[in-house]
Amino acid sequence: MSRERAIAVIDSGVGGLTVAKEVMRQLPEERIIYVGDNARCPYGSKSPEEIREYSFQMIDFVKNTPLKALVIACNTATAVVLEEAKAYLPLPVIGVIEPGARAAVAATRTGHVGVIGTEMTIRTKAYERELLRVQPNLTVSGLACPAFVPLVENHMADSEEARRVVRDTLAPLVSQELDTLILGCTHYPLLAPLIQEVMGEKVTLISSAEETARELAQRIAAGEHAPAAAPFAAPQHLFVTSGDADRFRSIAEEWLNCEVRVQQHTLETSFQS
Repeated sequence: MSRERAIAVIDSGVGGLTVAKEVMRQLPEERIIYVGDNARCPYGSKSPEEIREYSFQMIDFVKNTPLKALVIACNTATAVVLEEAKAYLPLPVIGVIEPGARAAVAATRTGHVGVIGTEMTIRTKAYERELLRVQPNLTVSGLACPAFVPLVENHMADSEEARRVVRDTLAPLVSQELDTLILGCTHYPLLAPLIQEVMGEKVTLISSAEETARELAQRIAAGEHAPAAAPFAAPQHLFVTSGDADRFRSIAEEWLNCEVRVQQHTLETSFQS
């Protein structure tokens, strides 16, 4: 029965595809149901109350499917609802902040780590708290980058406009001599080539996707729902968006390098507070 249970990945939009891609790579036998709330993206400029409401609408949507784990791929949602979601669901619930912080601590050589994220993620200092919990002697520099998510959601990550926005936004960090930079929003890896170009090759970029997928695999192996056995055919993943299905499909197929099945659903009525 456990092989029929899916791994749910929820995000404010297409950014969580960076996590889904890594889950698909590390756990190729597992079936994924992905929900992106593109219609109300970005979350980073919204209030904690709105973020909670929207996040639990996605959670209530996916919990109607038999699940073995939930990944909150949105950094902003992780910062606001992770602990409440863990108490709400009787299965492993994994966020992206703790895994990303661990990876950054392992990567830094100088002890100066930068974090870029949405306004809410930076304002909560969720990464800073986790980084300093793991390594108290770090220097942490945070910067909100609210213009980045719309670039990705509008399929402009390769545009000259994106290059200009990334260069101008990151200017305050370039002179700070950090050696590690956490991409503290799952949309940001889709801008990674431009971010690397601006920050320079000596700065290590950290995406939490790989570490999150590794933690997910460990939690599944240790839990009541065993890893899926190798199927005769590839698992049938499902991608759901509250926004434009064709735009979502275009970005997803480009990023995942495969055909994807996309459904459009309105999420507003899924959650009762």
